[in-house]
Formats: sequence, structure tokens, C-alpha cells
Amino acid sequence: MKQSINKAALAAATENDPRWASVQARDATADGDFYYSVKTTGVYCRPSCAARQARPENVRFHASCEAAELAGFRPCKRCKPRQPLLASEHAARITEACRLIESADPAPKLAELADTVGISRFHFHRLFKSVTGLTPRQYAHAHRAERVRKELDHRESSTRANSAGASITRAIFDAGYNANSRFYEESDRVLGMRPREFLAGGIDVDIRFAIGECSLGSILVAQSVRGICAILLGDDPDVLACDLQARFPGANIIGGDHDFEQLIARVVGLIESPAIGLDLPLDIRGTSFQQRVWQALRDIPAGETASYTDIAKRIGSPRSVRAVAQACAANALAVAIPCHRVVRIDGGLSGYRWGVERKRALLEKEAKQ
Repeated sequence: MKQSINKAALAAATENDPRWASVQARDATADGDFYYSVKTTGVYCRPSCAARQARPENVRFHASCEAAELAGFRPCKRCKPRQPLLASEHAARITEACRLIESADPAPKLAELADTVGISRFHFHRLFKSVTGLTPRQYAHAHRAERVRKELDHRESSTRANSAGASITRAIFDAGYNANSRFYEESDRVLGMRPREFLAGGIDVDIRFAIGECSLGSILVAQSVRGICAILLGDDPDVLACDLQARFPGANIIGGDHDFEQLIARVVGLIESPAIGLDLPLDIRGTSFQQRVWQALRDIPAGETASYTDIAKRIGSPRSVRAVAQACAANALAVAIPCHRVVRIDGGLSGYRWGVERKRALLEKEAKQ
């Protein structure tokens, strides 16, 4: 009788551990986060191991291979937990390629990148996009755009009207452009505005906006000529308007007319039914790293979630969990870029810039659809 009670207690302890769900699902995204051992076989495995499911009372969890072996268990011959993960190996190769792109001027050709990391061009191109969310060419553009922004930001405080042209030219060449003409051809896509406007804090750029109400409280939607540039949630409409002004300090902030308010209705529809998506152009502004994170968020299907660790692995930066969280916090396009679908590794709800209760409400809406 005592033995049965002990088994039941051990089984309950395992079943109540959030890691057990990963083991039951053979979740490959949890590989490397922890390992589990089986008392009856004397081996330890990855969460994704395809071996026959162990009884929960015989399972123990370990933070590392070393911890499992110190507890007296040997590596599983089927999932080989001591060998590097294929996903980690791929991520390492793509990380190497990213560093090459960032350090070279001009950016290396596709064949050169593929040869350097030892992968065929076709496989490399597909793998690079699956890991980073961007093609190598798009990544190079995004990185160079980030360098331009930083160069212009660096010069902003010291620039006078009569030296603005020189500062812009120097920033363009310092960012890796070989000619002014090449940069100006794509300056709107890179900066979202002309360089002089960016240098002046977005002066004379028109940003139209409107504020409405939805089940989550007040909602502000703003749009530039390129697309929706902000979807902000909150309790106080005035606070949302101030937030928008702070994001575009030199822009012409213009209240939307009746036609523009129809846009609010479409975005509110997205809030109430997130699974329908939003088929409107977005003006997404951020660093290359932020854009990689945001693209990974957009790849999470409605009704599903991912951890910050998952996202870091998907973009090829497994150690950048904190930076991923910061990118989520910097997102200004609520729901359209679904940072509400990112949770803690144990499935718990973590911080959300518009409030954890709104995050919970959005996830509940998606679960019902």
C-alpha cells in the first residue's frame, strides 16, 4: 500500500511539471533546454526522443547531460543526447553567415556564403530564410539600413542646417553604400522617409491616426504613406496619442477623417478575431535583429504559442533570449505582429507592454477560434 502511494506521488510530481508535456509531445524545440531520465532503463534522453513513452513515476528531469550522468544515467543510444543538435548546427552555420554579411563590404554573393559554411547554394538559401526569416539579400539590406540609422542618429544632435548634406553623405558611405544614388533609390524603404526628414526627427512626414474602442480598451491606429506604422492599446486615449507623438517627434500628426476611421474598424476586427489576420500593408521600422524577431512572431499560427527561447533558436541566436524579449517589448504593432503569442518556457504568461490581462484575453480569443 505504501509503495503504491509513493508511485502515485512520484507520477503526480512528474505530471505536474511543465516539462512533462514537452516529453509527451516529443517537442524538438525543447531539446537542449532539459533532459529526462528513466529509472527502469537507466538512460537519459532528449525531450524529442522517439523511444517508447516512459511511465511518469519513473521519470526524472535534469538541466544538463552532466547532471543526468552524475545521477547515474547513461546517454540514450537512440536520440544520442550528447551529440550536437542538428538545429543547433544549422543555427551555428547561419550565424557564421550573418557575421560574414555584417563584416563584408559589399555583402558576399550567395555562392560565396554557401561555400564558406559548407552547404549547397539551394539548401543554404532555404535554411537561411527558415532560421532568420529573411533571405541573405534581405538580411544584408536590413543590416545596412540599421547602420544608416545609427550613423544618422549619431549625427543628429550635432547637425546644423548648413552641414546636413555632408552628414548624410558621410553616413551613407560609412554604412557601406558605394554611391549616394544607390542609397537614395531605396531610402524610403530603408528609413521610411527621406534622409533629411529622418535626421530632423521625421519632420514634415504625415502620420494619420484615429482612436477607437475595442474589447481590450482604447486602440490607436496610425498610418504613414507606406502602411500602418502603429497599433497601440491602453486605457487612456490621451496617453496613446502622446506615445504616438513621442515615436514621431517631428512628424505631422493628423487626425483621421471618416474614411480613415474605417481602418480602425478593420483593426478592431483583428483584435476581436485574431485568426482572420490583417491584409493591410505595414510600415515596420526596426533594427535587423528586431525585424528577424518580428518575422518569427508573424510565423506563429493563431492559437499557438512559442517561448522566448524558441524564438531565439528560430532566428539563429539561441543565446539572445533577453534581446528577443526586448524586441517583443519594442513592437509598436499590437496583434499585427503577435508578440502576445510569446510565453515563458513553462507556458506561463510573462510581461506584455499592453498588460498581461490583454495578452491573456487575446490568447483566449485565439484558442476559441
